[in-house]
Amino acid sequence: MDLDRNSIGLGHKPALIVVDVIKGFTDEACPLGSHCPEVVAANAALLKAFRSKDLPIFFTTVVYHHDEQASVFRKRVPALNLLTPTSPWIEIDPALGRRPNEDIIEKQWASAFYKTDLADRLQMLGVNSLVITGLTTSGCVRATVVDGLQYNYPVVIPLQAVGDRNQNAHEANLHDMHAKYGDVMDMSEVLEYINNLS
Repeated sequence: MDLDRNSIGLGHKPALIVVDVIKGFTDEACPLGSHCPEVVAANAALLKAFRSKDLPIFFTTVVYHHDEQASVFRKRVPALNLLTPTSPWIEIDPALGRRPNEDIIEKQWASAFYKTDLADRLQMLGVNSLVITGLTTSGCVRATVVDGLQYNYPVVIPLQAVGDRNQNAHEANLHDMHAKYGDVMDMSEVLEYINNLS
């Protein structure tokens, strides 16, 4: 049975964190990839809304510069070894149209917060809530959502803007995140909220 919970929603200065919508995860030619054009399109729509309000946007990618980085994680999931600095798989999906002033957080583990300076950047910008999207729901998205809450941010997860290679894992993790860590909301609600911000 789920616990009673309150829907907190977003504040007046949310940031958008687009987790690992990179070529390696959106192209089925990569062993890490899946067919998810609808997730990419949903992220493009959110980016348009955040840009129109000049709100903070962060992209993440996974890059391994040497063998010691996340060695256990990479031993467990060998396909991660494809994500090297010279690989095209680490590039943000071009359909998102990332702009030069939009930061990319390089990470080596699941969470966008773990061993990065994301928390410091959010604090410096006066961010008071997070919209977290991307790939995959059961992995890097969930880890970033949990850490977002642990840094004391209200978190919103737009339903159509996250995806997973495993549909059962996707649905189970959406349920669990909504039960404990953040508000899973329909994209239309999130877009309406952002578009109505002054």
